[in-house]
Amino acid sequence: MEKKSEINGHAMPGSASTDQILEKGSQKSLGEKLMEFLRKNLLVILTVSGVLVGVGLGMMVRSMNLTKAQMTYFAFPGEMLLRMLKMIILPLVVCSLVSGAASLDTRSLGKLGGIAVAYFLVTTLIASGIGVALAFIIKPGVGAGALNTNNLGLESVSSNKETTDSFLDLARNLFPANLVAAAFRSVPYGTETDGMNILGLVLFAMVFGVALRKLGDEGEELIRFFNAFNEATMVLVSWIMWYIPFGIMFLVGSKIVEMEDVVLLVTSLGKYIFASILGHVIHGGIVLPLIYFGLTRKNPFSFLSGLITPFTTAFATCSSSATLPSMIKCVEENNGVDKRISRFILPIGATVNMDGAAIFQCIAAVFIAQLNNTELNAGQIFTILVTATASSVGAAGIPAGGIITIAIILEAIGLPTNDLSLMLAVDWIVDRTTTVVNVEGDALGAGILHHINQLEMKKHQQEGELSEVRVEAVANVQAEEETSPLVTHQAKALEAMPEAIESVL
Repeated sequence: MEKKSEINGHAMPGSASTDQILEKGSQKSLGEKLMEFLRKNLLVILTVSGVLVGVGLGMMVRSMNLTKAQMTYFAFPGEMLLRMLKMIILPLVVCSLVSGAASLDTRSLGKLGGIAVAYFLVTTLIASGIGVALAFIIKPGVGAGALNTNNLGLESVSSNKETTDSFLDLARNLFPANLVAAAFRSVPYGTETDGMNILGLVLFAMVFGVALRKLGDEGEELIRFFNAFNEATMVLVSWIMWYIPFGIMFLVGSKIVEMEDVVLLVTSLGKYIFASILGHVIHGGIVLPLIYFGLTRKNPFSFLSGLITPFTTAFATCSSSATLPSMIKCVEENNGVDKRISRFILPIGATVNMDGAAIFQCIAAVFIAQLNNTELNAGQIFTILVTATASSVGAAGIPAGGIITIAIILEAIGLPTNDLSLMLAVDWIVDRTTTVVNVEGDALGAGILHHINQLEMKKHQQEGELSEVRVEAVANVQAEEETSPLVTHQAKALEAMPEAIESVL
């Protein structure tokens, strides 16, 4: 007993030292976890820091009264970032869509494509409804009749384009006459202008990918070429992403330096800006996450937490197309979305899914109607909803690309386009939250399609396992019949019969 107590007595200090060792080990593991977190999220931290430093740098440089040449030098690193992102768009869109369409079989491609189109149309229509509702609730243009372009020193913007022409141009852009020209020109109102025709390239790449798959073995070599081209493009994207924090700092700073009379514009158009940003918060913070949760039963905010870098890039560049490279990379690496899904749906979403744009376009249309003391009837409200939803498909994924779409809506409901310069004056404020909501809708759409695709794959695997079980069961029955005692006995009897006959003879 004494020895036992001594042993127990000696065991007590030993257990305490063990606890200390375990404590040190846990502290070390926490330090390792912290380092691992910093290592994984270093790019995100640097990008967000770049935006904050850019704001401070812009405010500081703003007070220096730089010349136009000096402002150009200051904005140069940001300009280089935009040029690099735009440079990679063409190979990324074409190669990713050809690769994605060729990797999916025709049946699943048609099903996923149909779900994607339905998702884009429904979310854009909901966004348009939110925009119209907020415009009538907040009434940003009521009592602001004295607000005009002359008081603010803005030039008037006019448009002679008919609504029918806009939809015809959409069809023209879907089928470019020259694919090489489509890489740097689009077709508004029957005349070619500078600007990549993403819509036409997207349609061609999708159809071309399906055609390559239909070729079978003959198309395999070309499919492998586009797959390799796509992977090489993503390597370039990973390199460019490390320049984003530095470029964003000067991009944001230069925008702040370029501001003129910000106070007058914000106070004059404060209600319009508030209504637009509130619409983006409601749609991006409530509606889209609810749709994602309803279809996948997963936490949408944990999904979105892996996309801080693309959101920051969208906020700084105001371009859905420029955000596409970092969006594809983060969706695949941080959220585990299948490459075939992300590289198929995200380029399409960056072109046709413009939820944020639909919100501010509808608010702008109602705002201008209220500004001109025009009462909108039910038919005009319906026209705003339909036109904003349809025309946002063809809106360019570039800064201020939605202003042209507002002109289309105003022409459709018979309102003057002279007040569009008011939208341009504050577009740099509203367009940032607009682009963030646009890319959020694309990302959640990719997550939904990935979930549906996973369910389909599990279903096919289960069906395959069941068919294998049935085949094995049939084979066993046949084996039992062939090796049954009755069959064996009859076979032996038949084998013995010739001998018996011979012996008898």
